Amino acid sequence: MIISVLNQKGGVGKTTLAVHIATALAQRGLKVLLVDADPQSSSLDWSASRVGEPLFPVIGLPKPSLHRDMPALAADYQAVVIDGPPRVNELARSAIMASDVVLVPVQPSPYDVWAAEEIITLLKEASVFKEKLKSAFVINRKITNTAIGRDVTQALAEYPLPVLNSHVSQRVGFAESAAQGQTVLEMMPEGQAAKEILALVQEILEMQNEQEGN
Repeated sequence: MIISVLNQKGGVGKTTLAVHIATALAQRGLKVLLVDADPQSSSLDWSASRVGEPLFPVIGLPKPSLHRDMPALAADYQAVVIDGPPRVNELARSAIMASDVVLVPVQPSPYDVWAAEEIITLLKEASVFKEKLKSAFVINRKITNTAIGRDVTQALAEYPLPVLNSHVSQRVGFAESAAQGQTVLEMMPEGQAAKEILALVQEILEMQNEQEGN
């Protein structure tokens, strides 16, 4: 199973989602690899700041050959998570072609909704070659109990991409844990942030299982 987290708009929380999804899968007992395909190397920086044993390896591979390299890289792992680049380019195309599931994080902002069109175009192009490719929006950094947080799902309905039911809210714990190369799943496992991540990963796994069943 290869999951990529992609959006051409910066600041949507791709790395936060990628490291948390990888951690949740590792905590389920899966052998996980996190691939940093972002030239900014945010996942590698996160890993370098960690004290103690890592739950999974993190490698940097911001190359447009990612989809060709992936079969050999993924051979020894049950799950691979790709932290994608911040722009629509050959790197993003390669990450899509390497993936089974593509997650598009979107903040509850009109700017994020408008910016989604480019990644949707790439996904449409890729679907010609990968008929079983699954993709979905993930509402990230949602501000709870606000109208804009509720309205973003409706705004995204104009695109031919489902919106996952599990939303991830804006919480201080994500930044606090990242500073130590950890996640809320490790530092605050009983907190609401961890529960949201676990619900998201469960929904991703269900989506992948549905794909394998087709």
